[in-house]
Amino acid sequence: MTRQPAAHAPASQSLSHQSQQPTAAQIAAEERRSGMRTIRRVWPYIWPEGEKFSWVRRRVVIAMALLIASKLIAVVTPIFYKRAVDALSGEVPDLALGAVGLTLAYGMTRIATVGFAQMRDGIFARVGQRALRSLALETFQHIHRLSMRYHITRKTGGLSRIIERGVKGVEFLLRFLLFSIGPLALELVLVGVVLAWLFDIWYLVVVAVVVGLYIWFTFKVTEWRVKLRRQMNEQDTDANQKAIDSLLNFETVKYFGAEAREAARYDRAMEGYQSAAIKTATSLAWLNFGQSFIITTGLIIVMVMAAVGVQNGALTVGDFVMVNAYMIQITMPLNFLGTVYREIRQALVDMAEMFDLLEQPEEVSDKPDAPALAVRGGAVNLENVTFGYDPARPILKGVSVNVAAGESVALVGPSGSGKSTIGRLLFRFYDVTGGAVKIDGQDVRDVTQVSLHQSIGVVPQDTVLFNDTIRYNIAYGRDGASQDEIVAAAKAAQIHDFILSLPEGYDTAVGERGLKLSGGEKQRVGIARTLLKNPPILLLDEATSALDTETEASIQEALKRAGEGRTVLTIAHRLSTIADADRIVVLENGLVVEEGTHDALLERGGRYATLWYRQQAEDAEAA
Repeated sequence: MTRQPAAHAPASQSLSHQSQQPTAAQIAAEERRSGMRTIRRVWPYIWPEGEKFSWVRRRVVIAMALLIASKLIAVVTPIFYKRAVDALSGEVPDLALGAVGLTLAYGMTRIATVGFAQMRDGIFARVGQRALRSLALETFQHIHRLSMRYHITRKTGGLSRIIERGVKGVEFLLRFLLFSIGPLALELVLVGVVLAWLFDIWYLVVVAVVVGLYIWFTFKVTEWRVKLRRQMNEQDTDANQKAIDSLLNFETVKYFGAEAREAARYDRAMEGYQSAAIKTATSLAWLNFGQSFIITTGLIIVMVMAAVGVQNGALTVGDFVMVNAYMIQITMPLNFLGTVYREIRQALVDMAEMFDLLEQPEEVSDKPDAPALAVRGGAVNLENVTFGYDPARPILKGVSVNVAAGESVALVGPSGSGKSTIGRLLFRFYDVTGGAVKIDGQDVRDVTQVSLHQSIGVVPQDTVLFNDTIRYNIAYGRDGASQDEIVAAAKAAQIHDFILSLPEGYDTAVGERGLKLSGGEKQRVGIARTLLKNPPILLLDEATSALDTETEASIQEALKRAGEGRTVLTIAHRLSTIADADRIVVLENGLVVEEGTHDALLERGGRYATLWYRQQAEDAEAA
């Protein structure tokens, strides 16, 4: 049965497809569910279980008690203000405290309100920062646990932006959701009760209607603005990714004189961000005006009602002032409601992206109670291994290779034959789809990844260094290594003399990805780092293919020394670099086609001999 091209799909099929697209209501409902999921995910960090974290719960309880106390005092404060005004006007003399005493009481309650609020923030700060740190660490650790497949399909700039916004979102959510929205709701209820009790139910009705209209308008406009903000974030992520990608490829940009092209590419991304940012700013202006109009209208109505009451003699001037104080008291936090709600919504969106990242499955994970790898000699066995990055395109089609402990075996073959893939499977960047990779008889899938990685040293074709000193990069091979051990590794890698010739010696900074060093120097640092690790198994993944002949020869000598007493698996394209290997395995189209020593394979006159003589001819022509 043949499938009809999409361009000629029947109308009914097209309509069916359109009907499957989510509606705005469905998207909003999904966002609400996502917001609740985010809050549920954050809650354990605020209220963790276990006796170890009892101090966290105590601080949360104390902070909430201080919050309630500050709001109760804030609601009482205008009453002292009213009585002071009445005492000064002589309408209602206060014999207990007098005008001065009431004024002092008014001032003390205001100080107490601010004091309790600041104490609350100070006590909760440790809880909030602990939650932020824990989430950031969990995200960082999870990213490192994700598979190679995930990392090669992600854009580093966009990924870093998601983490950055997500962590900031946690901080904002903790601060504003707990200490802005909750307190505001409590204060509105208390003020409404006081107005209904001291004055008239109609004051409560007006305040309730105004607040209801204000919240409805704010939420409606903010929902619209959240979509604009999301578009702005997408443009921001895109621009940031392009900037980082361009800077990471600084040399390539220079090689092709593409500075203007990169600038134009970045400017196009920033143009999209600019357009989205302008829409966001314009919508904010409309939101602020609408909020001000609603709240000012409510304030006028309530003040007119109070003024009429004063004229009729039903209220005092102090009552008029108190009503005004209450209205200002609730309008000030309401003015920030739109901003707070928008930021909370945005924080939830940002955190949802981070939690989506946290929920990315670990493609390669340890089995429950997996033991550590027990290396007895370092024998490596590939037993009928099949694997493909894409199921539709298999790379290895039943490869079996046995490397005895202490043996040096080379994997050679044309590009795409699966050489480097074997190295990635040995290090368990991926899991085989069939067969098994074993070390000393232990399937690498049955042991912990940490122990596996500790047992294998890798010298890749392109050694990437941290933007730090030479000392740091060599010492990265083993945590806690002494200076003497670092120097010994550098000497074994034949780079110690070069390091001493530098003005700052081992404290010389290598630059981004080690760009201040030559290819050979970087390789030697990489070899020293691996030697310091001192692994029983050494994987050389075309470690010299990018170097010149003279440098290659010296690096080969360093690698030969590095392999002494170890099991060495060398992946090579240049056959001259592996001619002295104990055994050579020739791969082609994902299968082992030949195996033997260099001399034996040449005598056989098979695939290896063809590759060897072809490379010899190419080298002769190049010379």
